[in-house]
Amino acid sequence: MIRATFLFSLFMSISATCDNGCSGHGVCNCDNQCACECYDNWGMGQAYDSGDCSDRICPFELAWVDAPNHGGLRHKYAECSGKGLCNRATGECECFEGYEGKGCQRSSCPNDCSGHGTCEYLEDLAYAAVEFDYRHKEFTQELKKFDYYGWDKQKIRACVCDPEYADVDCSKRMCPYGSDMMDNRDNMVRKLQYQVQRITFENAKDDNANDWDGKTFALTYKSKLNETFTTIPIVFNSARPVAVASDIRDALLNLPNGVVDGVHVHCDINNAAPGTATKFVANITFTGPSNQGKQHLLTVEDFSCGDGCFPQITGLKLHPLTGNVTETAEADLNSYECGRRGKCDYDTGLCECFEGFTGPTCGTCTSLI
Repeated sequence: MIRATFLFSLFMSISATCDNGCSGHGVCNCDNQCACECYDNWGMGQAYDSGDCSDRICPFELAWVDAPNHGGLRHKYAECSGKGLCNRATGECECFEGYEGKGCQRSSCPNDCSGHGTCEYLEDLAYAAVEFDYRHKEFTQELKKFDYYGWDKQKIRACVCDPEYADVDCSKRMCPYGSDMMDNRDNMVRKLQYQVQRITFENAKDDNANDWDGKTFALTYKSKLNETFTTIPIVFNSARPVAVASDIRDALLNLPNGVVDGVHVHCDINNAAPGTATKFVANITFTGPSNQGKQHLLTVEDFSCGDGCFPQITGLKLHPLTGNVTETAEADLNSYECGRRGKCDYDTGLCECFEGFTGPTCGTCTSLI
């Protein structure tokens, strides 16, 4: 009798415990029937919250693709975002090709941008061309961002290429651009028109036009190959617009690699009435063979740039809504890759001109047909 009672008690004790003691990763609950209540991120298999709590659970992120629920909701949270397999021993996702990160929550950029660009989230992509445009806060003429609230704003990514590189994976070298020398203008009677850009400076101090005199600023030029070059400091002097025009011209012509090889500058000041802001206008005409057709708008560097900064400028106190650059005249000449008279070798970035044409942009005719 005693032995039977002991065996029955032992059986009841064994049956009242949870499997494997919940593996040390949960609490055994025997209120109704003994079952494991697993700690966070522990479970078993694809059931997650059941079993003996012996398996790790991998991170959950918004699913890339999933079936809708009864309310039609898609992109619910899923283990490894539905784009990877969970390693139950480590609790880490083994992502499928093209996906990466904790929970496989983001896409990888093609070929890692070939080492010639940066990988950016969808919400950070702006109306711009290269990495410089995204990072340089003063480059506001062409940089424009739009608010995006989609489910994939921090999941899908794309390449933003470095200067001189292009395509979706930034693997191809860009070739120089030039005008098609066989193209005719619409109106051959009218004088050849070059692109004109106007920079409007407006003094932030309404009652003192001399507040900006003697201060320095700079201009940034972006080539058709998306290279960016910033001029040396230019001294501002509202009383001598001719001198300012000459300094702007010299600064642009002295940029590296001859990226600007022909330019005309005319400056003028608006003698505003007392109590109104003073405006200074610089009209810049691109006339050089390397600057034919439509050019990117210049950027005015009017902020203070001190020790350890290039170029070192004192900056201008401009009205916050001015200092902008606009195109006031379109160019008659065009701008095509290899002048539309050759093919680009994307491995070297050099133009392979068609027969009868030569030059960096295939802009020189070597025979008459």
